[in-house]
Amino acid sequence: MTAETEHRPDPALLSAAEMVAGFAAGSLSPLTVTDACLARIEALNPTLNAFTLVDAEGAREAARKSAARYEKCKPEGPLDGVPVSIKDTLLVKGWPCRRGSRTVDPDGPWDEDSPAVARLRETGAIFMGRTATPEFGWKGVTDSPLTGITRSPWNPDLTPGGSSGGAAVAAATGMAAINLGTDGGGSVRIPAAFTGVFGIKPSTGRIPYYPVSPFGTIVALGPLTRTVEDAALALTVLGQPDRRDWTALPDPPPDYRDALERGVSGLRIAFAPTYESRRGDHPVDPEIDGMVRNAASALRRQGAMVQEVRPPLAGAGEIFGTVWAAGLAAIEAGIPEEKRGLMDPGLRAMAAHGRELSAVDLTRATLARAALARAMADFHQVFDLLLMPAEPIPPFAAGHDAPPDGPYAHWEGWTPFTYPFNLTMQPAASVPCGLTEAGLPVGLQIIGALHNDALVLRAARACERLLPPARPPLPTQ
Repeated sequence: MTAETEHRPDPALLSAAEMVAGFAAGSLSPLTVTDACLARIEALNPTLNAFTLVDAEGAREAARKSAARYEKCKPEGPLDGVPVSIKDTLLVKGWPCRRGSRTVDPDGPWDEDSPAVARLRETGAIFMGRTATPEFGWKGVTDSPLTGITRSPWNPDLTPGGSSGGAAVAAATGMAAINLGTDGGGSVRIPAAFTGVFGIKPSTGRIPYYPVSPFGTIVALGPLTRTVEDAALALTVLGQPDRRDWTALPDPPPDYRDALERGVSGLRIAFAPTYESRRGDHPVDPEIDGMVRNAASALRRQGAMVQEVRPPLAGAGEIFGTVWAAGLAAIEAGIPEEKRGLMDPGLRAMAAHGRELSAVDLTRATLARAALARAMADFHQVFDLLLMPAEPIPPFAAGHDAPPDGPYAHWEGWTPFTYPFNLTMQPAASVPCGLTEAGLPVGLQIIGALHNDALVLRAARACERLLPPARPPLPTQ
């Protein structure tokens, strides 16, 4: 082995942008990258359980076709040849969409792509397979009666978070470069924080979402990637209008890469180390608090005007609890009664609470949600961005909905910083900002005004430059 070969990076760990540049230059082949990603899946998935379906034959065939297009200098789009993964809540033509549930018939028919999947297919991306989700994406960790427990690449005894935990693990380990997740209460940002990757929940409607979620407009679709640039590229591709989503924005997005390097100088940034709920301030682990404060200080040194604040988020937990429980009740109601015993008991318990809610309860929650969104819109008249912890606690034991020795009865109790921005539909991202003494990732959450996704990405890129993310200690391939 030559010194050059020995130090050549694993193609699976290149960014999507680096892959595409190599394909265009002829120095790298889509088939080489695809094989490297498949090798990672084969080596790591038996332990981590990120993928529930792997289409190795289909991926290699698509990679060969991509290579032929590059040889003719005719790539289909900006992600041609890039390996991608699809969460098992989104439709892919020809693949069962089980949603982590034993109640879903695998025989389909499966004859349609969700909008984001269609955009990836049109651009020539390589579909590696499906990633794990809890049943119907109902909670902030990733385990299900159908596919079992998904585990952290930093420590397999720990959870990677959820509900897009499989997608986050795929991103962190080089199983795919662009990984589609969904986020109804933090389901992109929670696992991004717990696995040390970048994840963004864009403004509701920026990426068309279909089929319609029972949770309604609190759910958005977003990418999990190893770099901010890759997420910006993905958001540019995925954000094209699609008539199947009645909330989809009517105009194509900008190229989100254009403003990434503009930095944060002159931005008015609010920093909220916590916020006040109706039961008092949400506690934050001291190590995490210190790292998030350090990230805020780093942005201040780059010229941002950072001010510690209390954002107007009181009551968000109660609103979210009502909307989420009602959605779960609707999901359970759509399952034949004879199959409900196959479902996750925790999901059924929360669905039972949802059945107790009245139309008046849900309407009041909707009105309170509107007031919360108005308060945040006013807040962003003063501040361009808001910084908060993505998660107030480090990753905990896999197979549990909450830390087994902690004070939280349910999953939403330990993730109070993510779901408020599902309610307000604002763009919010988790970017790595360091490791705890135990060597576990910490995420900084960056929130922008509704539809100002570009500014969130720009600030995340500034943080990425200042605090380069660490990667999990995986075996080399």
